[in-house]
Amino acid sequence: MSHTRLLLLGSVTLLFPLHEVSAATKKTLSAHAAAKVAQPGVVQSKTAETVSVHAGIGSSTGVSNTTPGGGLMAIQTVPKVQSGVTRDYIAKQSPTANPLTLIQNLPGVVSSGVDPFGASDQMGLSIRGMDQSEIGFTFEGMPAADPISYVPLSSTVADTENIGYINVAQGAPDLSAPLYNAVGGQITEGLRDPSHKRGGLLDLAYGTSSLRREFIRLETGDIGNSGVRGFLSFSYQTAHNWRGPGGMKRYHVDAKFVKDWENGSKSGLVVTFTRPTSTYLRPPTMAQWKTQGVNFNYTDTYKFGDTSYYGLVLHQRNSVIATAPQDIKFQHGLSLHVTPFFSHYWGFGNGGTTLDESSLYQGNQYAGQLNLPYSQNGVATAATIDTYQQDMGGLNTYGEWKILHNTLQFGDMYSYMNAVEGSGFQIADFNGNIASPTGKSPVYTAYGQKLEQWDIHFLQQVNALYVSDTYKAFNDRLTLNAGFKEAMVSRKVTQLIPGATYNTGDNKAEPLPQLSMSFKVTPHDQVFFDAYTAFRDPSAILTYVDTFNAATGKMNRSHSSNLAAEYSIGEELGYRHTGLVSVSAALFNYNMTNRQISSTVFINGVATSASINAGGQTVRGAQFEASLRPWHHFSPYISGQYLHATMDNNFWNGTVMLPTAGKTAVKSPTFTGALGLSYDDGHFFGTYTMNYVGSQYSTFMNDEKVPSYFTANLSLGYRLPDLGFTKHPQLQINLINMGNGGYLSGVSGVTTNAKTATAIGGAKVAGSAPNYFVGSGFAGVLGFTTGF
Repeated sequence: MSHTRLLLLGSVTLLFPLHEVSAATKKTLSAHAAAKVAQPGVVQSKTAETVSVHAGIGSSTGVSNTTPGGGLMAIQTVPKVQSGVTRDYIAKQSPTANPLTLIQNLPGVVSSGVDPFGASDQMGLSIRGMDQSEIGFTFEGMPAADPISYVPLSSTVADTENIGYINVAQGAPDLSAPLYNAVGGQITEGLRDPSHKRGGLLDLAYGTSSLRREFIRLETGDIGNSGVRGFLSFSYQTAHNWRGPGGMKRYHVDAKFVKDWENGSKSGLVVTFTRPTSTYLRPPTMAQWKTQGVNFNYTDTYKFGDTSYYGLVLHQRNSVIATAPQDIKFQHGLSLHVTPFFSHYWGFGNGGTTLDESSLYQGNQYAGQLNLPYSQNGVATAATIDTYQQDMGGLNTYGEWKILHNTLQFGDMYSYMNAVEGSGFQIADFNGNIASPTGKSPVYTAYGQKLEQWDIHFLQQVNALYVSDTYKAFNDRLTLNAGFKEAMVSRKVTQLIPGATYNTGDNKAEPLPQLSMSFKVTPHDQVFFDAYTAFRDPSAILTYVDTFNAATGKMNRSHSSNLAAEYSIGEELGYRHTGLVSVSAALFNYNMTNRQISSTVFINGVATSASINAGGQTVRGAQFEASLRPWHHFSPYISGQYLHATMDNNFWNGTVMLPTAGKTAVKSPTFTGALGLSYDDGHFFGTYTMNYVGSQYSTFMNDEKVPSYFTANLSLGYRLPDLGFTKHPQLQINLINMGNGGYLSGVSGVTTNAKTATAIGGAKVAGSAPNYFVGSGFAGVLGFTTGF
């Protein structure tokens, strides 16, 4: 099907040839674009020059000093709740930050970071109480989350210096977005466009925990009269863990090329590569946190049998992602938007365990008497090696026809994914070293088979057809939109371990209507209403397979028999005002069925994702944000949210029914808020933000919770005069999490009840301890940046 679409695209291109931009036309277009960018309060500038001069600000980092709130409140006009950050904010944060930490001050967003630099994907995120697996994440128009667990792989897609904007739709996802999990909203990230001028950027940063980071970007500028321009960047980062032993290394490459056509069409190509290696940070239970605090870590020295040794808990997730968005304009109001995409992920996640030579099983079959090296009394220490590879390709295509007052849209998204995952063992020597973190020297059974916990092959196809009509009247003051999407997901999963169900999977088709309307009361005031639906297939690869205890051969987890999709119906009513003071306020309500709660469980030391069907849920609340355009160089910002999220049903734990109806949903703080203050006079600049997150429950029975907490960050900098080849060099210091020496930042693994609970009917249910993310301590980053 995808080949057919590509052939159709090629045929259309031949029928309607695109014309390259002449030098004179480019000059006119560039002048016109510059005039538009110079207007104060623009939504966002995706074309950030190497040296940008806007409203008197000269910067090598793309800062224009035009976005309200110091870049924390990009002006929005879409008829739904949406917030965003621009280069005015992004460029002043630590260059180590990832997109999930960059949006933590927006209404309703809770970012549960575990390291101060934002370099780890071992973190949590929620929006209106919906966790990160329920939030769609797109990058340059392509899906950029793990296609099975839906975890946003935010640190793999782009370096901070290259991010042009990040938008957060707290409720309704875009109808045309290539997503099938966005019941909790959508995060949209885009790169800055390449500069029209040849040059580059150098960014050097050093900090606490032995942080070292180098970044360089080279710009081609306009290549002759071809209309093509691009950039290529490389970065390297290394640091020690802020708590416990170990650390991280990260290599990253970004490349983006665009071609402007004379008729306003645009072609693009984006490719990124990431190779990060890190040591896990150990998540505590509440009891462990209360007794040991930030000292509950993996051990730094090895003793025989120590499964908590940090050398056994390495993690690596490599990625190559590519997309080539094509926006093609024809005559008579016709346009075509085509986005082919491809992602390739591979890596490993390890954990420590022990193996008994005389009591090992492959599934439910005895592995035989083994003779393991480096064993004592028949027991050896080993690393559980969980290796995986995921390949996904797809094509999102839609056409638009603007005729009179209407804009019609017809589209289709198709993707195909092939994933394999296996979990074997690697023996540790008497010093705790393993020969290969990728499991190249595995343990074999007495019968010559590789000893594994699972051997999974996962195939998935997604096809989504969508159509919408947008009608505008009263000189475009009134906008009405209605759309419909039919999303179809097919999954086939095989598990080759003896005793496991060989073939599982499911097929789903979900109708997803949307409706929105907005009215511009004045040029500066807008009211809007939207109603939407969204769905999410169950996450986590282990949801679909049986797993066994390697020491006993007994099944410790069977594949889920309840694979119903999570489905939400939501409504939002909002108001916006733009001007010297910008304000956005909204009420929201939605109801969910088959709410899928993502959690983390440990199997032989390896952190794995699990999905729990918590039944129905009702979410209601209000959110608010306000900001000021730069006034006497100052620009303040404030945001807040009230949330009331409750479970609609009692919970069946497989044996008894727990009385959870009416309980507050997990990961749903009642109040969240943020304050920000930015200053920028063209030379001195700084940004201060303070974030508050209310307490949030970690169990369905509401018998354990994360306490509320505050965090505060400060950035200060000075732009130096040009010297030699340098253009707008600057010094910047970022102080992260000032005054907080470690705290519980969020829930990693939820449970039904932490304490003994009474089920409906009187039965006693023993408690199971949740585990938590530990927020980072203080960190400082000193950086030097210059254009050239």
